[in-house]
Amino acid sequence: MPELPEVEVCRLGISPHILGEKVTSVVVRNKNLRWPIPDDVKSLVGYNVLAVDRRSKYLLLRFDCGTLLLHLGMSGTIRVISEDTPVAKHDHFDLVFENKKVLRLNDPRRFGAVLWFADNVDELGLLTKLGPEPLSDEFYPGYLFAKAKNRKVPIKTFLMNNQIVVGVGNIYANEALFKAGILPTILARDINEERFNKLTDVIKQVLTAAIRQGGTTLKDFTQPDGRPGYFAQSLFVYGRAGQECLTCKTELEEIRQSNRSSVFCPKCQS
Repeated sequence: MPELPEVEVCRLGISPHILGEKVTSVVVRNKNLRWPIPDDVKSLVGYNVLAVDRRSKYLLLRFDCGTLLLHLGMSGTIRVISEDTPVAKHDHFDLVFENKKVLRLNDPRRFGAVLWFADNVDELGLLTKLGPEPLSDEFYPGYLFAKAKNRKVPIKTFLMNNQIVVGVGNIYANEALFKAGILPTILARDINEERFNKLTDVIKQVLTAAIRQGGTTLKDFTQPDGRPGYFAQSLFVYGRAGQECLTCKTELEEIRQSNRSSVFCPKCQS
């Protein structure tokens, strides 16, 4: 599943091509995504894109008449292509612009979303309960420690709770905990403030590096221009169970937490 860095890379990739551009047509080939694509999405025709924002893993295209919300789901990709590009299998949705460019959503599993909000962008409650963005000033030293009080959940589960902080998905939770020297199984309530503050810094560093390097290469993710990301080349633990720790040469171990893979070094993390 594309995580926060992948979605931010997507936002950065599409923005130069569609910002300020006028929509000339909307094409819906298959409306049956996670939620049905609403028919009134076609009311976008004639309006210009005022901003391309991101909240957690949601892309928000702002117009004078409302907001278009896009989500990539498990395997979706968004690309900006020329209007004469042939339609491929699973190309479900197009925004066609006056500059002859097309914003195209391809989603094999159809867990993504295309939603239109003329007034309240969060009328479905998708954004209301989300925690702070990890690269914002709202994610500050002391924040995680305060939220972790009396929390009897493993720290990795705690970090992946979007009501605590958004965007620290499985890949980046594994990497951040390794770099902070924290076992994924330790309870959130048992971590002191100093260690939490180090973890906060590390999360920011890991996500920033991933965005800078173009997101993590996964089988389902490519950047808007079709190129894969390169952060996977820099992963220390994720996907490396049974291999040597790059720091101490100890064999990395793997467990399952909430049906997700947790890989860690039993020597470097405690």
